[in-house]
Amino acid sequence: AVIQTEVAEDPEKISTVHLQLGLPLVFILSHKETYEADRRTAEFVAWQLLGKAGVALLSRDLVDLNVLHRSNIALKTPDEGMPIQYLVLEDTDEVITLVEDKNKVIQIQEDEQEEEDEDEEENNNQDIQDDQVVEAVSRDKKRELPLEQILVLTEESFHSSLSQAARTVVLFYASWEAVSLAVLRSYSEVAALLKGTPGVLLSRVNCWDWTGLCSQENVTQFPTLRIYQQGQHSVTYGGMWGTEELSSFIVLSQVSCPLKLATMDEAEGYLRGEFPPELSSHHHPSLLGVFSTATSEAREAFEEAGNILSGHVRMGMYFEEDALALSQKYSVSPPALLLARSRGRSVEGISLSKHSVQDMVQMIRNELLDVFPEITVPNLPQYLQLGKPFLILFSADDISQMESKEMLKVAKRRTQQEFVACWLNLKKTPVGHGILRTYFATTPSLPVLVWVNLRGGGQVFQFPSEQPITELNILSWLEKLQAGLEIPSSALSEEDWKPPLPAYNFLQMMEHSVAELSPQPGHSPAQQPPSSPGGDSATQESRAEKVVSPGRDLRGTAPRLAARDKQGKRHSEL
Repeated sequence: AVIQTEVAEDPEKISTVHLQLGLPLVFILSHKETYEADRRTAEFVAWQLLGKAGVALLSRDLVDLNVLHRSNIALKTPDEGMPIQYLVLEDTDEVITLVEDKNKVIQIQEDEQEEEDEDEEENNNQDIQDDQVVEAVSRDKKRELPLEQILVLTEESFHSSLSQAARTVVLFYASWEAVSLAVLRSYSEVAALLKGTPGVLLSRVNCWDWTGLCSQENVTQFPTLRIYQQGQHSVTYGGMWGTEELSSFIVLSQVSCPLKLATMDEAEGYLRGEFPPELSSHHHPSLLGVFSTATSEAREAFEEAGNILSGHVRMGMYFEEDALALSQKYSVSPPALLLARSRGRSVEGISLSKHSVQDMVQMIRNELLDVFPEITVPNLPQYLQLGKPFLILFSADDISQMESKEMLKVAKRRTQQEFVACWLNLKKTPVGHGILRTYFATTPSLPVLVWVNLRGGGQVFQFPSEQPITELNILSWLEKLQAGLEIPSSALSEEDWKPPLPAYNFLQMMEHSVAELSPQPGHSPAQQPPSSPGGDSATQESRAEKVVSPGRDLRGTAPRLAARDKQGKRHSEL
């Protein structure tokens, strides 16, 4: 029998027989994507509170409540004039205690007020927070994320939802973990950018709620982003977590990598960025492999490299009879790569001399790097991994056309790409101010040109400020550097950059907890007295009841920031 009620209006306007009899009314706040779990939770709570309170299941999708999104319980008392209490509880035991102990509401409110006071105190002392991601999430945690465009998946809906679109993007995250919450913000921005994109469905799974599903999908770290194609093959994302990088990966994953082109017109359209239509509105460099029938080894390596780089690089492949004519148009012969930038206005022909997959992947990554890039936080790792010195121009804003032209000449003339010529916009990337303070005792006037070799003693050299930044002046200065005729402005410390506080060893904590729960010698479970007069059979029935009782952890209602803010403390407090 159904003993709970389903309602779809403001709780303030609802009156039931329970309220008329002087009993409280408990609302389980539900969402459409977790309706089944919420209904089971409501039914379980209703049986537990039979004769003590009424239980109603309220759909938040049908009623516009001006309360926190994470609130999952509402309590309405029969006392006239008493406001409805909206709470965040973690399991059904707390709901039962709430009804049975009239002082519990006051206690919960006091606890939440204490947590808010602690949060405010933490925000006023952010300078001692050792984790910048935790700090940012803690500061913004009261801001509701716009997640309406992202489908919430559960154990019941996961597999059926994968077949709804050609490609389903799934973010696996943990609602208590700081990096997951930071990525969730980027993901919500991606959803807004890609809204209406045909054949792409954005979704999320909270692994804190659905541990079995995440274990089944072999999710071993949070967050993890995967793209499932027709519910079968999946690709795991391995790049930076910024909005631009995530959206680029999702967009590029819409087409095969490499994409096989059938005609010369398709190949030319591909280089111009017009083909395939799914990518025509997105500006990515196009890389086209051109192969003859005699270059099967290189073609196979290129195909395997495409599988590795899928979602990160726009790659096409052409191996028709007129492949030689296409490659010779750009002064190369098959096997070759054609690299098109600026939608085909600049096409560079590159001969393929190495045919191993690893060599080809590394060569493709290096060729896609800009000749004179602007250094940002997301792209810095790509250039650091080259292990080369940096010739970097720091600018207060965009660099002038003359500076860009002269630096580009230097970048193109460098011998065998022996260093990375680049620039950094301090207005766009303010972390550059901290870099300059590390390089120099006092911040120099801008723009300033700096040479730094992180792997060669960390010496920092400053280009003479009285000289104009021209190709000839820069090359002359670099020659003096190589000859040891210039004095370094400073040298970076060789000390490792370590966290301010030691790492928090969760596994050790778990092992310690397990050890405490292990039976002590001479105290085996069989020696324990029965917990009820009914003996062992009653105990077994009680255990069975606990196993099958649904909805015990309220996981179906709202993202459970479990042990929620209490686990977000600084490491020094844990």
